Amino acid sequence: MGVLQRFERRLEGMVTGAFTKAFRAEVQPVEVAAALQRELDNNAQIVTRERSLVPNDFVIELGSHDYGRLAPYSGTLAHELVELAKEHADLQHYAFTGPVTVAFEQLDDLGTGQFRVRSTVRAGVDRGATYTPTESTERSATAYLVINGTQHPVVAPGLVLGRGSECDLRIDDPGVSRRHAEIRVHGTGPDAQIVVVDLGSTNGTVVDGVRAAQAPLSDGSRIVLGSTIVDVHRRVARR
Repeated sequence: MGVLQRFERRLEGMVTGAFTKAFRAEVQPVEVAAALQRELDNNAQIVTRERSLVPNDFVIELGSHDYGRLAPYSGTLAHELVELAKEHADLQHYAFTGPVTVAFEQLDDLGTGQFRVRSTVRAGVDRGATYTPTESTERSATAYLVINGTQHPVVAPGLVLGRGSECDLRIDDPGVSRRHAEIRVHGTGPDAQIVVVDLGSTNGTVVDGVRAAQAPLSDGSRIVLGSTIVDVHRRVARR
């Protein structure tokens, strides 16, 4: 039995016939599932001969009619689509960089029966054992790094980003080196100088679109490590 067939069988066993009726003339769950599989296949990036990196964050875009009918079943369908993505990835030897998520979004430019799948690669990020910001740390932070929507305070002397377990912020991205880059803080308070220093990474560190061995960071700077985007938010000095 194929992945799509197992998906349909599980859905039938978990939801009553009302689900099928709700989608009889509109977007069908199996169509969404097949499109998600294609999204994985079309966006697979080869890392090694036996491993390809694929997106792990999916948004199903629906028109207002289909979105309204889907709403009561969105939790169940999202769970089953996540399971389907994992099964397909196992079969194709794909790798995810973080948790697999599926969400639904309403877009008015889509008509009944139309949908799109949007995907991104979102690396899992964990704080190391030595990086344990407290409430006072949060208040005194010179800046914040924002990765996948989560803020991480930056205080002197700084922190190390990379894939290794010894890093302050561990990023599960195959394009990130074990010790990839360091954020260094010189001085204290809002006027402190902050720089990012590449630690000899394999794929380099890109700051505001330019590959750099070292670069100053200001409010709004963007750092790219592998496939991971790190946004920098500085605290503005009071005059």
